[in-house]
Amino acid sequence: MSNEENYEVLLPLAKAIPTEETKAPYMPIGIYTQESEDLYQWSKKDRKQLIAAGVPEGYFEKLNAATGALRYAQSLWSEDLKSRQHAEKQWIEDSPMAFDLRNQMIHTFRYAYRNDKNILNQLTNIAKGSSAAEMIQSLSDLSVLGSKNIQALESINFDKNLLTECATLSSSMANKKALLTGERYTSSQNLIIRNQMYTLLKKYVDEIRNCGKYLFWRNKDRLKGYSSSYKRMHNKKTGILD
Repeated sequence: MSNEENYEVLLPLAKAIPTEETKAPYMPIGIYTQESEDLYQWSKKDRKQLIAAGVPEGYFEKLNAATGALRYAQSLWSEDLKSRQHAEKQWIEDSPMAFDLRNQMIHTFRYAYRNDKNILNQLTNIAKGSSAAEMIQSLSDLSVLGSKNIQALESINFDKNLLTECATLSSSMANKKALLTGERYTSSQNLIIRNQMYTLLKKYVDEIRNCGKYLFWRNKDRLKGYSSSYKRMHNKKTGILD
């Protein structure tokens, strides 16, 4: 089966792993999945011995399937991360312009409607908010307020196109904010699933490795295939044995 197909098959099993039992990868996923693939191939020669020593027979094919599923889960998370980073970049680039237009409009309106207490009170309420959501709403409010009271704006030679720009920018920034919020939610969900899929694969990897180390503790040629080369490399400095 393809990585995507393995992902779909194993997804219910991975999602059933409780949050408190879910682990985060301790090495890059690309390296971990390659080591898992290597373990699958390496263990073929010893499969009968491993099964006789207690490894469930189905673990070997589950190891292979879970490796592909984790690769796919990592790809989903990576794409979400890129999309979130793009959305954040767009928001960072565009939000200062939106806030500046809002401030410019409030400044202009206060002068244009300086003799209208009712509108000045409305402007006071509009100007109170400083959050992104309040900025988005205020641009819409300013567009409507100015359109309904256009005479005072015309008297100071106001560019009426700015009212349309406020409405357009409010809608545009609302969409970008929703996308950013949505990407964060999706990404966090796909990150959780990625970690659950990793935890599932780790179960099969650990079981086969531990049994291999038990069986071949005096056979260096076979033993080396049941340990992580990545972990060995990082443990050299501390003297910890894998």
